Amino acid sequence: MPTYRTDRYFQLFNSLMLVFVSLSMLAPLIHLAAVSFSSQKYVGAKLVYFWPRDFNIEVYKTIFATDSLWRALGVSVYITVFGTIIALLFTSTMAFALSRPNMPYRSLVLKGIIVTFVFSAPLIPSYLLVRSLYMDNTLWALMIPGALTAFNVIIMKTFFQGISAELFDAAKIDGCNEWSIYGRIAIPMSTPVIATIALFHAVGQWNSYFGALIYIRTKTLMPIQVVLRNLVIEDNLTSLPQLTTVDLARAATPEMMKAGIILFGTVPILIIYPFLQKYFVKGAMLGSLKE
Repeated sequence: MPTYRTDRYFQLFNSLMLVFVSLSMLAPLIHLAAVSFSSQKYVGAKLVYFWPRDFNIEVYKTIFATDSLWRALGVSVYITVFGTIIALLFTSTMAFALSRPNMPYRSLVLKGIIVTFVFSAPLIPSYLLVRSLYMDNTLWALMIPGALTAFNVIIMKTFFQGISAELFDAAKIDGCNEWSIYGRIAIPMSTPVIATIALFHAVGQWNSYFGALIYIRTKTLMPIQVVLRNLVIEDNLTSLPQLTTVDLARAATPEMMKAGIILFGTVPILIIYPFLQKYFVKGAMLGSLKE
């Protein structure tokens, strides 16, 4: 009985701690939402915390009418979707090849990949390489350089190695080559780890802004995260096209506009998680524990 009670107390304490951590992570978003939906007088007086006061949607009317924000959001969606597809293609093909015992120089290639855990390419050589490939000032520069990472390759390779070898042998007997085994057996059976890596990469791609600062010079190719960074650092909302001083004075205070724009750039990536959540834990655990 004492052991049973101790387990119950531990589970209760653990649950309370997880709830507290979850709320601490949600609190900033809730506060931003409350600020963006409140009126200027309450926000200016700093009387808004976690619930809107004098509810209004003028902030979002202004944001939704700003074409530059929609363009930046479209760029982020584009590089996130296609960047994730490219990353999954590169990662899965290399991981599958490394999982096959008959791959030539398999051990040497794997050691080279592991070295990248410790040593990464410096900024200047990376920029010169991207420029020499004529990818600078294009969206390819935001999708290709980070498409293949050692961590994701090793996770997926370990997952492929956990698939029964008898399936691959049976496919060979039926006349399948390596590409057929990869496309018809390995990939369909790897949905959990693919969803997990897709989520990792998509979130990282969406939140990334440093690559755009280095490689992109055209303002119309800037993703939403660069726009948010400039708003926070420069502290000047009128730097956005179509946002005039009159519009800002009518709509909201700068704090309200920043809160609304941050949510405008954050909510889309949050919507993806519920669709991948059921695969997330399973894929991460299987990919890391199977041998």
